[in-house]
Amino acid sequence: PLSPAAVVGAGLGGSAAAYFLQQHFGPQVQLDVYEAAGVGGRLATVTVNKQQYESRGASIHALSLHMQDFVKILGLKHRREVAGKSAIFSGEHFVLEETDWYLLNLFRLWWHYGISFLRLQMWVEEVMEKFMRIYKYQAHGYAFSSLEELLRSLGGEAFVNMTQRSVAESLLEVGVTQRFVDDVIAAVLRSSYGQSVLVPAFAGAMSLAGAQGSTWAVEGGNKLVCSGLLKLTKANVISARVTGISLHSSEGRALYQVHYESTEGQGSAFYDLVVVTTPLHPSRSNFTFENFDPPIADFPGAFQPSVTSVVHGYLNSSYFGFPDPKLFPFTSILTTDTPDLFFHAMDNICPVNISAAFRRKQPQEAAVWRVLSQQPLDKQQLKTLFRSYYSVQVAEWQAYPRYDAAKALPPIVLHENLFYLSGVEWVASSMEMIAVAAKNVALLAYNRWHQELEKIDQKDLMHKVKTEL
Repeated sequence: PLSPAAVVGAGLGGSAAAYFLQQHFGPQVQLDVYEAAGVGGRLATVTVNKQQYESRGASIHALSLHMQDFVKILGLKHRREVAGKSAIFSGEHFVLEETDWYLLNLFRLWWHYGISFLRLQMWVEEVMEKFMRIYKYQAHGYAFSSLEELLRSLGGEAFVNMTQRSVAESLLEVGVTQRFVDDVIAAVLRSSYGQSVLVPAFAGAMSLAGAQGSTWAVEGGNKLVCSGLLKLTKANVISARVTGISLHSSEGRALYQVHYESTEGQGSAFYDLVVVTTPLHPSRSNFTFENFDPPIADFPGAFQPSVTSVVHGYLNSSYFGFPDPKLFPFTSILTTDTPDLFFHAMDNICPVNISAAFRRKQPQEAAVWRVLSQQPLDKQQLKTLFRSYYSVQVAEWQAYPRYDAAKALPPIVLHENLFYLSGVEWVASSMEMIAVAAKNVALLAYNRWHQELEKIDQKDLMHKVKTEL
């Protein structure tokens, strides 16, 4: 039997991995979860005027089945939707504005971009439809030992190639125009990844699916999913930073010694199985692996710095071409890839607890805006966006991989029972992608531990699952 298991990191990946490990290995597994900062990882909140607001990881796609499950199991609720309109700003004018009227929006898109809009929708739907197969595979207990195998089982070589070529290239190929790519696709990717249309096609498709599908968030804050799952699994959360893992063997089996630093000093503990859910890139962690033969190599790739500024203040609507603030109709502003634009996106955000009586502030009132940018905003830039402001709270993150088409995907299996979850973000970075990866790692660990090798990297799964049904 598997005795102690360790999970490094208590963000969504770590808490979901702990939950799924317990689901598969059974409640007797003793789980230690190491977390240096705070449970929830990037799903953090900031407080403005005694109200909490999401500072990141704000929306969850309607098709996110694992996230939907977590919310049900934990008895959490979907946050009430507060309607708002968005627009895409070029630095000089709005290239696209949303209206209250759905048909008019479609007409505008159609008028400006012709059939590109339809072609985009068909492309995203095709990718999502294939991606959704993962839930069926996982329900039948199938797991994948590499990200390439997982992608291949969903969409063949075409899916693997989508991690190696840009979203712009893929869309132009299916007949989307360059103008649509520059105006609309660029704006969506800037707001979700803070990067350009050169991000890989798969990551792009996931982000575009979120932009056109219905999305939701958790009442009280998305990070409640993480603390909830850890409570449910009765995991032992150790507040310490893991510095490395060394390999020992006992009775012919691998044993992993996890070394950590906490306020009490240094310590270590032994485990049969370890799942690492924090990024192992040199720029993000100085994690050492000892006694592994062959050694565990360094991970290539860098992370994209991004800055979230939560500003409580009065929007300077005249910068956006609305001298009268009362007439400013948008709650969310995306931007095109224009050299002198210093921010990626900004939205008028609602608190994580939305009462029935809640209404959005009128555009001329002071509101809480979340501004996403690559560098911290200087005084002059804040003055450009806001007539005046009460407070600014800045969080700097290395939030997303710097997508760079030539990289190979990171491994999932680092050693016999040592697994790496965060590599999935090089395929696409979303809450659901991380939940899918957590379930995959738990199934993979279980199938390997019990030598159920026919459940790993099976070919032609669509056919197998159909016949099982």
